[in-house]
Amino acid sequence: MTRVIVRRLGAGVFILWLASVLVFLATQLLPGDAAQLLLGRYATPESVAALREQMHLDEPPALQYWHWLTDLVTGRWGTSLVSQEPIARIVSRSIENTSVLAVLTTLVATPLALAVGTLSALRTESRVDHVVSVLTLALAAVPAFVIGIALIYLLATTVVHLLPPASIVDPSRPIWRQPSVIVLPVLTLVFGVAPYPIRMIRASMIEVLQSDYVLMARLKGLPERRVVLRHALLNAVAPTIQATALNLLFLAGGVVVVETVFGYPGLGRALVEAVNERDIPLVQTLTVMLAAFYVAVNLVADLLVMLVTPRMRASAVESRA
Repeated sequence: MTRVIVRRLGAGVFILWLASVLVFLATQLLPGDAAQLLLGRYATPESVAALREQMHLDEPPALQYWHWLTDLVTGRWGTSLVSQEPIARIVSRSIENTSVLAVLTTLVATPLALAVGTLSALRTESRVDHVVSVLTLALAAVPAFVIGIALIYLLATTVVHLLPPASIVDPSRPIWRQPSVIVLPVLTLVFGVAPYPIRMIRASMIEVLQSDYVLMARLKGLPERRVVLRHALLNAVAPTIQATALNLLFLAGGVVVVETVFGYPGLGRALVEAVNERDIPLVQTLTVMLAAFYVAVNLVADLLVMLVTPRMRASAVESRA
C-alpha cells in the first residue's frame, strides 16, 4: 500500500511539473510584448526595458522558466504587475472565497446526488426514473453560464427579486458572513455538478441491487430499508467517492465561468482578470494552483476508493508481492 501511495505521489509530482511547463509555454506564446502591453503605447523605451528586465523577459526562455519554477517552489511568488499586491495574498484571498463555494456546493450536491441516484435505481424504468434521467441529461447539456443567467432571471431580476444578481462582496467582512452573495453561485454549481454523480450512483446501485448477496439478503426476509442502506449502499461507496471527486474537479474549472458570471471574487475571476490584464506572474501562479488542486483531488479519491474496495487492496498487495 505504501508503494502504491509513493508511486501515485510521484506521478502527481510529474503531472504537476508537466503542467508548469505547459503553463509557461502558453504564456510565452501569447502575442505581443507583455511589458509594452502593460505599460501602454505611450511608455518610454527605458521604462519598457526596465519592466522587461524585472519580468526576466530579456533572458532566454529556458532561464526564464528556471527562475519562475524556483521562485514558485520556494514560495517567492512576487507581486502582481497590475495591482502591485503580493501574489501570495491575492491567491490566499481567492482560494478562501472559492473554497467557501466548493465546500457548500459539495455539501449540497453530494447528498442530493446520493439520494436522487439511489431513488432512481430503486424505481428503475418508472416515471420517477425517466424524469430523473431526462432532467440530468438536460442539465448536463446546459453550460454553467446558461444555468447562472437563468437563475439570475428567475430569482434576482424579473420573476422574483429574492437575491442580488451580482456577488458584490464587502471586503471588510468574511465571505461566509455575507450569505446572500453566495446563494446564486452555489445553486448554479449544484445544478452544474449534480447530473454526473446522480447517473453514476444510479448505475452503480442498479448493479449492486442485482448482485447475489443483495438477493440473498432479501430472501432472508430483511427489511428493504436495511437491504438498501446496509448492503447495497455501502457497496456503492466507491462510485460515490468518485462522484464526489468529479464534483470537485468540475468545480475547479466550472468555478471560473460561474465566478465570472456573478462577479464573485474567487480564484476563477482572479484568473480571468489576470489573463485580460496580461499579468503573467499571477496567471502562471493561479494556473499551477488549479493544476495542483486537480492532482490532489485525484490522488485522494484514488486512495479512498482503494481503501474501501477490498478487491483493489488485494490487487495492490499482489503487485507488491
